[in-house]
Amino acid sequence: LDEVGRGALAGPVVAAAVLLDPGEDTVEALVGVDDSKRLDAARRRELAPRIRAAALDWGLGQASVDEIDALGIGRANELAMLRALAALRRPPAQLLVDGYRLGLSSLPQRAIVGGDRLVLSIAAASVLAKVYRDALMLDLDGVHPRYGFAQHMGYGTAAHREALDDLGPTSAHRL
Repeated sequence: LDEVGRGALAGPVVAAAVLLDPGEDTVEALVGVDDSKRLDAARRRELAPRIRAAALDWGLGQASVDEIDALGIGRANELAMLRALAALRRPPAQLLVDGYRLGLSSLPQRAIVGGDRLVLSIAAASVLAKVYRDALMLDLDGVHPRYGFAQHMGYGTAAHREALDDLGPTSAHRL
């Protein structure tokens, strides 16, 4: 499991769960998969269909801006992860979670700091979550073109903060 969008100022937090066969064929099929932050957008979009094809199962979940505002980002992040798990057709034997334990799941789990760089299934989850969230943010850019979502994907860049100062928040912004 991994998530994207936790530190953003706008848009949902999105999580993905990816179940992989640990065999050599899967590893070979997913050569080049890495932490989504270390890959450019074109490479992530290229890898996403390969991940979906090679995975035994995968699922996405998200928590909305309203849920983030109501619950706080930590609880909303867990909600997105639980939704990603619920989207799986089969339960995993164990969860490998990037960074911290998922408190609301009774499944056996390991929190792996830097897991998106160390564990192929977590890296694959980070790519699927990032590709999905980026598509959502590109859609938001069409709705709110003056904010530059296509460039910063909702994160707190100087340009995004300047747009917020000039224009105020949209319904896509976390308050």
